[in-house]
Amino acid sequence: MRKNYSLLHQFISLALLLSQAKSDPDPLQDYCVADTKTPRSFYFNSAPCINPELAVSSHFTTSVLSKPGNTRANPFGFNVTLTNTANLPGLNTLGLTMARVDIATNGLVPPHIHPRASEVTICLKGLLLVGFVDTSNRIFTQQLKPGESFVFPKSLIHFLYNYDSRAPAVALSGLSSQNPGAQIVSLASFTSKPPIETEILKKGFQITDRDVARIRNNLGG
Repeated sequence: MRKNYSLLHQFISLALLLSQAKSDPDPLQDYCVADTKTPRSFYFNSAPCINPELAVSSHFTTSVLSKPGNTRANPFGFNVTLTNTANLPGLNTLGLTMARVDIATNGLVPPHIHPRASEVTICLKGLLLVGFVDTSNRIFTQQLKPGESFVFPKSLIHFLYNYDSRAPAVALSGLSSQNPGAQIVSLASFTSKPPIETEILKKGFQITDRDVARIRNNLGG
């Protein structure tokens, strides 16, 4: 009886802890405009606030997403422009991020994850093939035309591909964290510092030494 009670107590405790887990803590005030000028002597979630009486409308607006990104900066042919506390101080503590995604013709935002956020993407221009893979290795894909949206669940591998060979594509994404993070699977596996042991990559991806060397070279590792 005591053993069953102890297990029940532990289960209830775990359930209560999990119920409190969120991507970002809820704000305790109307807004917390980020103080981007005062040097930080220590680090914590979000940025320190300015005096609320000093907040103005410009703290809550930005034009950073209106400018096309350079899709030639990486071999995949994409560029992501993010809002952050530097270019949009008013989003501090609000638990969200916006992103402009520019994708070249036949460009790809390769399989990646956001460890701290779910994502909703709307196609603004072009033709996109998007998708994610769940933990049972089931894939969900969809072709998006301008005005159509797709949701990527938190922490699941997903991708965006511009299957138009003649025109670039543009998408706008919203993510449910001020700092969603991003980890591209191929780069994390083959360009880590220090590198993952070759034998692990060979067995994990069922490839040869030559394949590992070639992939690392292609990815700049």
